Amino acid sequence: MELWELAARERIRDTLARYNWSGDALRLDDLAQTFCDDGELELRGNEPIRGRAAIVALLGGVVTGPSTAAVKRIVRHNVTNIRFTDVTPQEARVACYYTVLTEIGLDHYGRYRDVFVPVGDDWLIRHRFVSTDWSAADSTMAR
Repeated sequence: MELWELAARERIRDTLARYNWSGDALRLDDLAQTFCDDGELELRGNEPIRGRAAIVALLGGVVTGPSTAAVKRIVRHNVTNIRFTDVTPQEARVACYYTVLTEIGLDHYGRYRDVFVPVGDDWLIRHRFVSTDWSAADSTMAR
C-alpha cells in the first residue's frame, strides 16, 4: 500500500467520525460539511437528496426528535467494520455498519455504503446510501 492511500484512508475515517459526532451533537451544518457541495444522501427506498442544504433539511426532521424537560435527548452513532472496497487517488468506496443508541437504548442499526472523493486536503462524501436494517418499535429516529 502506498503512502497516499494510507493518508486517504485516515482522512476518510476522520470524515466518518465528523459526520457521526456532528449528527449526534445535532450540529447538522457541520455534518453537511462532510459531503461535497453537490453530495447525495440516499435513504433506502427514497430518491437521493442532493446538496448540503437539502441534507440538513431532511435530517433536521429526524434527529431533533422528541425532547422534554423529563427526557434528555441522547443520540450516539457507533460505526464498525469499516471496509475499503476500492481506493484510487480519485475515489474511494467504503462500506460499514452502524448502530444508534438514543434515550430508549438501542434505537436502530444498519449499513452505510459511501463514495468518497478528495476535495482539497479532505476526502468528502459524494454519495451515501443508508440502509436501516432494524429499528425498535419505539424508535425516536428511524421511521
